Amino acid sequence: MTIVLVTAGFAAALALVLGLALGFFREFFKVPEDPLKGRIRDALPGANCGGCGFPGCDGYAAVVAEGGDITRCTAGGKAVADALAAIMGVSAAEVVPMVSVRCCLGGEGVGVPRGIYTGLETCRGAKLTGGTKLCGWGCIGFGDCVRVCHFGALLMGKDGLPHVERTKCTGCKVCVAECPQGILRVVPRDKQVTLALCSNRNPIRAAIRKTCRVGCIKCGICVKNCPEQCIVLEDGIPVVDYEKCTACGTCEQKCPTKIMKVLGKTPAVV
Repeated sequence: MTIVLVTAGFAAALALVLGLALGFFREFFKVPEDPLKGRIRDALPGANCGGCGFPGCDGYAAVVAEGGDITRCTAGGKAVADALAAIMGVSAAEVVPMVSVRCCLGGEGVGVPRGIYTGLETCRGAKLTGGTKLCGWGCIGFGDCVRVCHFGALLMGKDGLPHVERTKCTGCKVCVAECPQGILRVVPRDKQVTLALCSNRNPIRAAIRKTCRVGCIKCGICVKNCPEQCIVLEDGIPVVDYEKCTACGTCEQKCPTKIMKVLGKTPAVV
């Protein structure tokens, strides 16, 4: 019994000494935080979404404190950029609000399923085994993008596709980075822009028809009929030059599969 008590007393004394030593060294070697960084951090929204390209708001605050770009906070937008400009004593460049868009229409009843999928129910997991649909470029439909959205701006619809609630989306691009198919993109929120809502890059028209009822068939009608000549085909997908596009709607009207859409006329959830 005596040995147990002595051992316990020794362990308690050792723990006390080590605790005091750790406290001393923590204070002795503590690096004071830059007050400028603290002010910048307080001005940020605290979403820690990573849309700025840095590890959370603390990481971005450190970059701004060293003179970095003050317009990278997509969650805060212009209001945060103006606040950071005031702190840093600089003028804020124009911040263009962005919104995420799904470039695939191949939901249930449209995209042809590959078969009955059994396996890990994540988009990345399913992609390793060929995906869930015959279109190798279409939305897999397990909602990885929905799970990583920090703002509740994405929801899975009855059609098996993710839908964007524009009023909540900050254009942070976290969902864009998460999607293994690359079907999510960001476009200017407050400007009407034209976009091809298809990502199928198969050059064989007959094969496209067999995998998706509304896939882009690479006919080039949108390119030929664009009055501004601002559409080109890249890997078979129409790509629009937003600087030239006037959102006239000609390509939307001419497209035989109706995958060309003028965005900005769309409802709150797309």
